[in-house]
Amino acid sequence: MGRLEGKVAIITGADMGIGERTALLFAREGARFGLTDVKEAELKETVEEIKKLGGEAYMVAGDVRKAEDIDK
Repeated sequence: MGRLEGKVAIITGADMGIGERTALLFAREGARFGLTDVKEAELKETVEEIKKLGGEAYMVAGDVRKAEDIDK
């Protein structure tokens, strides 16, 4: 059992860099996800990597600086 088993993480900026690496690390530890970023294609790649690790992820493409995107 991973240290984050049964936990849900929300990660912004998850398309690359620190956000992506954090998501993959958390997935290895058993977390499930809500991921967001403005770059939809790259975000889909992160979701696919999480699924390859046996994880669950839900993505919403959007900009967290915009209220209408947050409402999604």
